Amino acid sequence: MEAHSLILFVIAALSINLIPGPDVIYIVSNTMKGNIKSGIQASLGLGAGYLIHTFAAVIGLSALIVSSALLFTVIKYLGAAYLLYLGVRSLINCYQQQSAFSINTNENQKSKHVFKQGMIVSVLNPKVAMFFLAFLPQFIDPASSNASHHLLILGLLFSALATLCNLLYASLGSVLIKGTKAQGYSRILEGVSGSVLIGLSAKIALTKS
Repeated sequence: MEAHSLILFVIAALSINLIPGPDVIYIVSNTMKGNIKSGIQASLGLGAGYLIHTFAAVIGLSALIVSSALLFTVIKYLGAAYLLYLGVRSLINCYQQQSAFSINTNENQKSKHVFKQGMIVSVLNPKVAMFFLAFLPQFIDPASSNASHHLLILGLLFSALATLCNLLYASLGSVLIKGTKAQGYSRILEGVSGSVLIGLSAKIALTKS
């Protein structure tokens, strides 16, 4: 795996995970209704769910590589279209001054078994599975003899980066949500992340397989 591809992967993964979305709201709500420990448990629970999605995606994509490189390429470009959709939606939210921080985080939720709840929320979210299937193939050459190995490495790296970002939100969540500049920070993250996703989709579309 080339170094510039790995760097691009890390940049894209961080950009995606810094978008304030449902996972962030789940983490911050647990932090605010409990304490930092609850936020950390929620983050680690979601992270465990990401690992399950990683292994499921690697098994499925590896099977595609073995059976049909052409079908894998089709999945790759469908995934690129999905990433383009995510990027455009982020830019629209940025332009319309909408963000996940506008969601009510004071919902009455049970504080027990936060880790288990976080893992279940992640595992049962079909959008997470779709995202893994869309994102990982963008950085893999199906003709490579180590394609499956690279898929696993990237999947684990993405899960680790996602968990680190979630832990960051757990630590700073109450400040970000309650602060007067929260909406401004959220719009910046939406705009930057949306631009990165659109750029990634364009790179995929313009680069020969």
